[in-house]
Amino acid sequence: MADIVKQILTRPIQLADQVVKQADDTNYFKQDCLEIKGKCERLVGLLRVAARASSDLYERPTRRIIDDTEQVLDKALTLIFKCKVNGIRRVFTIINAASFRKISLQLENSIGDVSWLLNVSTPAVDRDDEYLGLPPIAANEPILCLIWEQIAILSCGSLEERSDAAASLVSLARDNDRYGKLIIEEGGVVPLLKLAKEGKMEGQENAARAIGLLGRDPESVEQIVNGGVCTVFAKVLKEGHMKVQIVVAWAVSELAAHHPKCQDHFAQNNTIRLLVSHLAFETIEEHSKYTIPSKQNMSIHTVVMANSSNTSSNNNGMGYDKDVHRQMHHTMGNQTSAQIHNVVANTMAMKNPDDFSEGNNNTQLQANNSNKHSQRSDHNSNQQQHPHHPHHQNPKNSHHHALLGTSIKGRQYEDPATKAQMKAMAARALRFLCAGNLSICKNITESRALLCLSVLLEKGEEDVQYHSALTLMEITVVAEQNAELRRSAFKPTAQVAKAVVEQFLKIIEQADSELLIPSITSIGNLSRTFRATETRIITPLVKLLDDREPEIMNEAVLALNKFTCPDNFLHESHSKTFIDEGGVKHLVPLVYFGEQLVQIPSLVLLCYIAISLPDNEALAQEQVLNVLEWATKQSHLMQVPIVEELISEAKKRLDLFQSRAPMGYH
Repeated sequence: MADIVKQILTRPIQLADQVVKQADDTNYFKQDCLEIKGKCERLVGLLRVAARASSDLYERPTRRIIDDTEQVLDKALTLIFKCKVNGIRRVFTIINAASFRKISLQLENSIGDVSWLLNVSTPAVDRDDEYLGLPPIAANEPILCLIWEQIAILSCGSLEERSDAAASLVSLARDNDRYGKLIIEEGGVVPLLKLAKEGKMEGQENAARAIGLLGRDPESVEQIVNGGVCTVFAKVLKEGHMKVQIVVAWAVSELAAHHPKCQDHFAQNNTIRLLVSHLAFETIEEHSKYTIPSKQNMSIHTVVMANSSNTSSNNNGMGYDKDVHRQMHHTMGNQTSAQIHNVVANTMAMKNPDDFSEGNNNTQLQANNSNKHSQRSDHNSNQQQHPHHPHHQNPKNSHHHALLGTSIKGRQYEDPATKAQMKAMAARALRFLCAGNLSICKNITESRALLCLSVLLEKGEEDVQYHSALTLMEITVVAEQNAELRRSAFKPTAQVAKAVVEQFLKIIEQADSELLIPSITSIGNLSRTFRATETRIITPLVKLLDDREPEIMNEAVLALNKFTCPDNFLHESHSKTFIDEGGVKHLVPLVYFGEQLVQIPSLVLLCYIAISLPDNEALAQEQVLNVLEWATKQSHLMQVPIVEELISEAKKRLDLFQSRAPMGYH
């Protein structure tokens, strides 16, 4: 840094020396030339001070100010040479008195700029907290110089001064996207990260908040990541104060939301493991032995946690008793939590701990899956090819097996509100880190993090529940596209998967919270994991089609589409359940009178039902064929390619089984 600044200063010092030397030998405008000489002497003195203090100078304004100063000195030297010419050359040399006034003013501005540069690079205590003001160069862009000043303080001020400077940058970045870009361009990221790493609590919070606000577009996030944010944030999440960790987790979520490519950088620095540790803290007991509680008022999560603890020693903290799953498989259809409890308790009482070995589990699970193969909606997924993710890790070599191992000393003494906020921000960060990322989703689902999210969805504070629901939704989005993740994380016999689904169904049945839409979406994403006997999934979705807000009805219809589309192996069974629950009578009015947001997916759903079960009497009673005939005459509906294709196929099927009836609606 010092060598770069010295190189920048070399030429302007040489130019200023030449002006001083040549000004004594001029033939014309001697008084004006001597005035320029005096100002250049002052300027070169300041430049030499700057050269001696080069290691302390802030590079960005140094470049800008010295470049302008060099141009002014070039013009001054040219003017001095003009005043030295004699003879015939003097006839063709025009010297305007206004030129001296202009150069003199520019030299004054350069003196002011270099003086400001020296002051701004000096700690406030050494200049007696003198107000710096704005240099002349700031006339056209005062904000730029304010940013320079704050970044310079970040680089050389005390911890308190640096904290205040970071808070000022937070205000600037929050007010205007352009200011945020300027802060990054002017080198603000590195000193902010340094403050986040080594500052006091308030300074760390301000620095982390500034970083989160700066990452508003992919290019900015890329520069922040290149500045080393992943390492610094991981250190804070591991060792910092919880109030700082809250802001850091929020900042991680902002960076990942605006540039998903940074997800793997954070994952490589153990950010996922550290965030999950915050979710697990006081959510599930990581090392204690769980006891089976009384059967009354027992949630499914209690069963899951009880079983998970008893098997953790044999599964490195990330598995659960697969044999218990197999016992539960036969009884889970529509049973209550107390019945599930009986299965778990009885099975655990009968089993020998040696039976929980990985080899036995795998062998028995394969045999069990073979027997049940025909009942699963993922029956045909073995024939599907899922895209190989470039960052996928072998579970044996990855770090996800230790997701819950981190313990931060002293965090148990934080107040409940702080702990809840920490969990909310950790869940928010995980939501954006796992969005569309198969590798990270596998890390989460192959640990007990999925169980943490399930418990928090049931018992967490309002914000914690909301962000947990969105995180689970993002995981199900990836699982919908990846058969391997569906089979491993959301297989019908998996206790944690059951716990998650139970909570989604509870939320959908209550239908009175902001968790409703992400829960509906998640259930739809998991549509291919449910067995044909799981008819209770369809019922609450059908009820949402009856006089609800358009956004809710739209989400319910989209979820039902995933159950009934031909790509779902059990689409006929799900279609029959939909009809048996009275879904068609709710669907027809939505096709006729629903808002366009709901109308098109409702028409698609009606076509799926008609294609799957064209001979069903309910379709004839609701005059579905007439509905489809009406739809073909609606130009806004027929402009959607998939609608035209589906209507044509549905009409063909219905024509084979049902006669035409009078139009039910006009």
